Amino acid sequence: MTLIATRPESGQARPYTFPAVVRTTVGGGVVVAAHLPGQLLATASLLLDAGAAREVTGREGTATVLAKALEEGTKGRDSTAFALALEGLGAELSTSVDWDAFRAGVSVPVDLLPAAVRLLAEATRTPKLDPADVARVRDDEVTGLRMDWAQPGPRADAALRADLFAAAGRYGRPLHGDPDSVAAVSVEDVLAFHSAWLLRPGVLLVAGDLDRLDLAVLGAAAFGGTSGDPLPAEGPLSVPVRDARRTILVDRPGSVQSTLRLGHRAPHRAHPDYVPMQLAATVLGGAFTSRLNHLIREVKGYTYGIRGDFSLSRRFGRFVVSSSVQTAVTTPALTDTIGEIGRIRLDGVTDDELAVARSWRAGQLSVDMQTPGSILGALATLVIHGLPDDYYAILRQQLLSATVADVSAAAAEHLHPEGLTLVVEGDAAVIRDELAAAGFGHIVDAHL
Repeated sequence: MTLIATRPESGQARPYTFPAVVRTTVGGGVVVAAHLPGQLLATASLLLDAGAAREVTGREGTATVLAKALEEGTKGRDSTAFALALEGLGAELSTSVDWDAFRAGVSVPVDLLPAAVRLLAEATRTPKLDPADVARVRDDEVTGLRMDWAQPGPRADAALRADLFAAAGRYGRPLHGDPDSVAAVSVEDVLAFHSAWLLRPGVLLVAGDLDRLDLAVLGAAAFGGTSGDPLPAEGPLSVPVRDARRTILVDRPGSVQSTLRLGHRAPHRAHPDYVPMQLAATVLGGAFTSRLNHLIREVKGYTYGIRGDFSLSRRFGRFVVSSSVQTAVTTPALTDTIGEIGRIRLDGVTDDELAVARSWRAGQLSVDMQTPGSILGALATLVIHGLPDDYYAILRQQLLSATVADVSAAAAEHLHPEGLTLVVEGDAAVIRDELAAAGFGHIVDAHL
């Protein structure tokens, strides 16, 4: 055995190449595929314009209930028969809902993908949706939400979202609803949502060895029996900035910690400043080496971790800082956090900070794009946000070539410490007076 006294140096980064993207129209729908030559595994996903933004007021969570109910069988097979059909292919149905889309996907050996897509379409287009099954899925979701909302965090998140987006309707409510809204979801609500939004063709995303796949066959399986034109894209929301901060207090009597959420609205995902915004957020709070983590965790010892970043969707975005601190240091933690946001907005970033952020972000991009599933997620980003097919081919270079001036300008333009909403979930009786004395802005009590 030989001991090595010095750590090996890192080598030259290998060139990053995003797979070639192919688009084809089939039976009223669109197939968007990435070619992964030699890859033995393939994955496909139906991407439907049926995200949470389509839900009606008071029934937030309907799409999530529907997504989970798709696993309960189809009109042609009960849940056991459908599960066995999937198992026979070595496949598993995965579903998810975000603000912009409803997704249902499968991943199998490449030669089995046509059969898997047929099962995927069967589950999505003709689910059984037995009333007893839907009610059970809904009740399970309510139970899970109640357990989740009993913990610190969800109420603070909901209070911040309501404050930032209440005037924008659905965006002011939690993505997956809350215990009360999901409990109100009826079987009829789920059936109506399905018939309104899941019977349109949509987009089939495919990642695999296209030399062994017939996209026309896959598209025919995915879009058979569907109808309807693509929905017109709605424009991005405006990004209003408050003239003064405000504080929302979410009372959690007896809590020994305060859960903190600081935020304001931000541009949408396709904004031209996306790259410098992400790099500015990385320097500020998006990595373990960030300014906020160094100050609030390492220097002050107020928390185990703090994060600040931009969360961006098709029509809107948020800048949010999240952390939990001991009750006794709630006010100084907020003071230092606001101060750090103000400092990066005023002074920008340094060469050394940006070098670390560029390397980490570009390296993370290359590492993340290693599986058919991750490539499929990237294709979804292209489709949802209207980005060009060569977007990922040039994104890494954009990250590596961003300048201090670019990133500092983005911090000055898109960070607004004076317009923050501060949400504090903690023991109001203990922290209220100190928060008021600190002058963080008008204090209001959340009613959730």
